[in-house]
Amino acid sequence: MQHQWILRNTYSFCIKTLLAGAMLLPFLPADVYGESVHKTMTQTQAAEPKATDIFAARRHLYESIGQMTQIPWYRLAAIDQYERTITRAHPKDRKHPERLTGIFLTSPAWRGWLNPDETDQHPQSILFFNGKGRDGSGDGIADSNNDLDVLYSMASIMQQYGNKQEDFGIGLWEYYHNSRAVQRIQQFAKLYEHFDNLDLFGHAFPVPLGTNYSYRSTWGTKRSWGGYRIHEGTDIFAPHGLPVRSTCYGIVEIKGWNPFGGWRIGIRDLNNHYHYYAHLSGFDKGVRIGDVVTPGQVVGWVGSSGYGKPGTQGKFPPHLHYGIYRDSGLHEWSFDPYPLLRHWEQEERSQRNKKSK
Repeated sequence: MQHQWILRNTYSFCIKTLLAGAMLLPFLPADVYGESVHKTMTQTQAAEPKATDIFAARRHLYESIGQMTQIPWYRLAAIDQYERTITRAHPKDRKHPERLTGIFLTSPAWRGWLNPDETDQHPQSILFFNGKGRDGSGDGIADSNNDLDVLYSMASIMQQYGNKQEDFGIGLWEYYHNSRAVQRIQQFAKLYEHFDNLDLFGHAFPVPLGTNYSYRSTWGTKRSWGGYRIHEGTDIFAPHGLPVRSTCYGIVEIKGWNPFGGWRIGIRDLNNHYHYYAHLSGFDKGVRIGDVVTPGQVVGWVGSSGYGKPGTQGKFPPHLHYGIYRDSGLHEWSFDPYPLLRHWEQEERSQRNKKSK
């Protein structure tokens, strides 16, 4: 009975939250909800819902399913967020109605690959055909677009392997068979557990505002050292030793020497973006691989390292090479960070001016 009460109240909470502005989910930032599929709606139909309401509804959903399955909420949140980022990278292959959860299971996987009924929503027959779909809402239906059913189904898959940290890693591997997916989800879970918060999408400009720096769009220009290639980032020219800051909440994934980038550091955020800081003169001693970082936290200093063996310096003027790479699940590719840099610079300057008033 308690199980049913939790399910009904969770579902009721989510529905009430969404009804307050759910039909406007297309107007939420992609960081919060994902890409819109409701192209015909207009902003004149109602006011924009608050992102905090969506985060609250998701958190309530994660905690409720977590209580039922004994899987910590932050692990469920990590799987959900990873799935959301993969859908953004493959929107056509993973198309589904907008909902709180970003988890996607194909129809054959949901109902069972040998199940002849392509629209089967009966938990017993789905189980018989070894499908992944489960009834999480307690209504006797396993609906692949019901948030409770979808999240409970994923939790049931993970639950088979146990609830310890190492069990979680094994469960992820058995489900995805992709070491990159396992690493990303574990990184996301670490961020959620550390901050005890879902709203971790704030940003900062990579060097302190008010200092002497300059930059312009340089992504895609030709480079010749080490062979023909394009410039996969934006160069921010600044004095040697100027602090370099994390632009995001993230996990330090790589730190050390690279022949092209010199002393460089790589940070992964919850959008599955890899932030690359290169040509540094050194690192902050308190920042290690696997550490959690916050927007504005100093991770190193501007330099001119690179284009040679470890320690090579001075082959070009001091500057920070800043790049962003998007993960598609199997490989990564760069995109122009200049628009985001301009936005973060203006946003941080605006926030500073508000505080000074």
